[in-house]
Amino acid sequence: MPTPPGPRAAGRQKDPAIDAAVRTATLDLLAEVGYADFTIGQLAKNAGVYRPAVYRRWPSKQHLVVDAVADLLGTVPTVDTGNLREDLITGIETLVTAFETTVLGHVLPALVADLARDPVLRDAFLDEVFHARRRSTEAVLRHAAERGVIPELDGAAMDFALDALAAPVYYRALFRHAPLNRTLVENSVDLVLAGLAARAD
Repeated sequence: MPTPPGPRAAGRQKDPAIDAAVRTATLDLLAEVGYADFTIGQLAKNAGVYRPAVYRRWPSKQHLVVDAVADLLGTVPTVDTGNLREDLITGIETLVTAFETTVLGHVLPALVADLARDPVLRDAFLDEVFHARRRSTEAVLRHAAERGVIPELDGAAMDFALDALAAPVYYRALFRHAPLNRTLVENSVDLVLAGLAARAD
């Protein structure tokens, strides 16, 4: 007598390989056509998957684009080892690595333009990538202030410090007028720390 089949799983399990392939194909297609001409149909074709497989994972084009960028950049770049300078360098250097060694360097100009045109995409990007990354750096700065390494920062001062740390990297990534390298990161971090030290004095 044949053995009856076991119980079926409650739902189809997601395949991490498909997720990775879709994210990679997303960044490649963004680099090729930009956000405005990006379609789930073309993405599915390029990734070698069916459109329903994409929509099961990401409910919209906006969610997919933001998830692909977040996965590439990481949302917790700044570690907290207690060495503030090195921790900030480590965090900001993740941007240089992404812009120099992945397709994100080619995607960035088109993505920035599309963020300005699409409020839904901009809000999703700010919530899931931009603010998430800044929160990890802000936590390190606040911890350093608690230890007396830097002065306490109010909201405006914290926002400026966070902007000043990353802005030179984004600027060079957009205009490519000078190298993106560790020297740039170290100079950016040192200037910000010098400014914070001056506030304490």
